[in-house]
Amino acid sequence: MNAAAVAAVTERGMLADGTPWSVPVTLDVPADAVPADADSLVLQDQEGSPLAVLSITERLGVPGAADDGLVRLAGPVTALREPEHGPFRQLRRRPEDVRAELTGAAESSAGAEFPPGTESAGGAGTAEGSVLAYATRRPLNKRHIGQLRHYADQLNARLLVLPLVCGPAEIVTRPEALVRAVLAARPHLPAGTLVIPVPLAPRNAAADPPGAPGPAGRDTADLRAQAIVAAAYGATHLLADSPDVTGLPAGTKPGTLTLPGVPIPVISAGEWAYDPRPEVWRPLALIEPGAEQGELTDSELGALLDSGAEVPAWFAPPGVAHQLRRARPPRAERGLAIFFTGLSGSGKSTVARGLAEALTERGDRTVSLLDGDHVRQLLSAGLTFSRADRDLNIARIGYVAAEVARHGGIAICAPIAPYAAARAAARQMVTEVGDFLLVYVSTPVDVCAARDRKGLYAKARAGLITGFTGVSDPYEEPRDADLVLDTSVMTRQQAVDAVLKLLTTGGWLASPPDEAAEPGGTAAPRASGSMLRLGPAIRRL
Repeated sequence: MNAAAVAAVTERGMLADGTPWSVPVTLDVPADAVPADADSLVLQDQEGSPLAVLSITERLGVPGAADDGLVRLAGPVTALREPEHGPFRQLRRRPEDVRAELTGAAESSAGAEFPPGTESAGGAGTAEGSVLAYATRRPLNKRHIGQLRHYADQLNARLLVLPLVCGPAEIVTRPEALVRAVLAARPHLPAGTLVIPVPLAPRNAAADPPGAPGPAGRDTADLRAQAIVAAAYGATHLLADSPDVTGLPAGTKPGTLTLPGVPIPVISAGEWAYDPRPEVWRPLALIEPGAEQGELTDSELGALLDSGAEVPAWFAPPGVAHQLRRARPPRAERGLAIFFTGLSGSGKSTVARGLAEALTERGDRTVSLLDGDHVRQLLSAGLTFSRADRDLNIARIGYVAAEVARHGGIAICAPIAPYAAARAAARQMVTEVGDFLLVYVSTPVDVCAARDRKGLYAKARAGLITGFTGVSDPYEEPRDADLVLDTSVMTRQQAVDAVLKLLTTGGWLASPPDEAAEPGGTAAPRASGSMLRLGPAIRRL
């Protein structure tokens, strides 16, 4: 969209031809990625295959962008080839093909009505060929299944479930795990239910321009985008979880709602709960007060999966529970990256090696050690110490650590990693497939310099070495560390024990049956509270 089209969507909620449309479609790229005199841009997939060409007719700065280096490009897009979608590509279908199937197979459902307590609130009633869509970034539990069956029956509608596979999935993280979990729920849905994965990224208030249309008191950018996509696939109604449609005018009842900027009616199911007497999920109003059982929160379900406990049968069908356990195994079986960061000479490599040895002695987890010097000699050979190359070094370490975690191992990394953005990028890569713990070795710089056998600090302070972290180049102290150690006031063994305690407390390691004793019968010394600080993640455990 060019600036005029974006303005039309922002101000009137429609395209220039009058089509209702509430989601701006824009392309923001780094300014230095496209020459200023370029008149076209090739859009390609991750493997570099060209998919389309954008003919650039407008080039503008991005309004309100935090990064002044972004530019917004606009113009017509010409397709070159069909994209290849990767996992579950057989489920990824053209919207027009899905519409044609639904139109040909849908049955007449005119005359259906909502039951008492779910009256229409201004939306369209049941029509011939109804299709009820549900877009989701989370696995379907029994509440979702009950609501979908209920409203599909009321509308006499085909069901269209759209797993949203762009961006992280809730609970299960990976988009392919989300699709597996939704497919596991399909046998419990009406016959003929279609499952179509859709690459729709999450949207929020920041994603839309100021003034974008939405219901009173709440931005519904994500809901509007889902409705546009659902309508393109042939849906006549969209079922939304109640939190997505809060902020409506007082007195609005559950049922079919017509929302500003949303092209199809939205069904708000209202509050549902589990009724333990008939063992079904139903509207809260139909359950005897005090007998209802609420849904597991995300944190409760996550803690349950982390511990390896069974998913309750009242919450999810066995097939869905199985996929949840596969996607989020217990922490004792889950891949993990332990990322040490600190100045040169802080002791991070020493502690990392000690930790790797201790875990190898235990033998219950596979361990890979990615020490800074070894990585520089092999994985990152040829890189300089410029900001760009340092970030690339951390990105390579993060990539390898993520692959170790993907296969259930423990990767122990010990680079200096002076920049917060690079550490955050490594964390993001790993947490897509496993867990990530950041250990900040906060040994003071003067202690680090006193330990320096190579004289690097002295050379840096004398100006003989430039770009040396802690002297002539900054070190951005972590504010998101899970554990902080100071090796100037603790021994190597105490530091290793502190990390092992973190792993045991968090559930990544099983507690040993008896504390190991040092020769002579005395227990190994433990770090005192003054020697280490637990980071925010540990305070939450």
